[in-house]
Amino acid sequence: MSTSFVGISGWRYPPWRSTFYPKGLPQARELEYAAERLDSIEINGSFYSLQRPSSYLRWKAETPDDFVFSVKGGRFITHMLKLQNAHQALANFFASGVLALGEKLGPFLWQLPERVTFDAEVLEQFCAQLPQTRAAALELGRDKDARMNDRFWLDDGPDHPLRHTLEVRHDSFDDPDCFRILQRHGVALVVADTAGRWPMLRETGLADFVYVRLHGADELYVSGYTEEALDAWADEVRGWMTGATAPDATPRDVYVYFDNDTKVRSPVDAMALRARLAAGPA
Repeated sequence: MSTSFVGISGWRYPPWRSTFYPKGLPQARELEYAAERLDSIEINGSFYSLQRPSSYLRWKAETPDDFVFSVKGGRFITHMLKLQNAHQALANFFASGVLALGEKLGPFLWQLPERVTFDAEVLEQFCAQLPQTRAAALELGRDKDARMNDRFWLDDGPDHPLRHTLEVRHDSFDDPDCFRILQRHGVALVVADTAGRWPMLRETGLADFVYVRLHGADELYVSGYTEEALDAWADEVRGWMTGATAPDATPRDVYVYFDNDTKVRSPVDAMALRARLAAGPA
């Protein structure tokens, strides 16, 4: 049975304090507070630097049993290496503690900068390196370099599939060859609403899940979503979950994250969409 996960990108934002977060709520309890009201959160600190295993273990402990984290891949891989010659960086990333999330580990998000254009050979080689199971990620993590010797987590545990999704920001990726590569490796293509700044590609049949990032309806990272827009997104999510709008009629899990945080819209919009999905079709 397919499931929807609705959440926010990150949770530590000073403007949210005394607005979304109650006045006086200790910062250490913000994740717990957000997780009680949402299904999932994108961990985006992992984009800026490798996090420590202790952080992943703490985040796992502070959230409900059915909560899910997506993890944003490091910008060193996506923005500096531009997906090329990434084996060592991927090994360090998967050794850094992400696997400590266990059953709460959702998709890995790989977000490209707008200056990166589609190159079939580069994308093929990168996707081929992405571990498709927890066991494969552990094996890859064992290739970590010496810098990780005092901060890695590679404990054995139950094996399970891993999910990966790619967010692109250049029109050149709107290419059947790109879609074929992603589908061959089971990598989803992010459906990104960016107020028209970057392409919104709706190739939702490439993997066994759909991943949506809502960066703002009218103004990037700022504007919220109207009641009508949220109704429309709820209908879209239901269509993907039931398979009604899927090219192959296959139901898919759907992950939706609001990243319009500048004016404290993310948690408000996420809770509103979550309530619509819980209520069922209008």
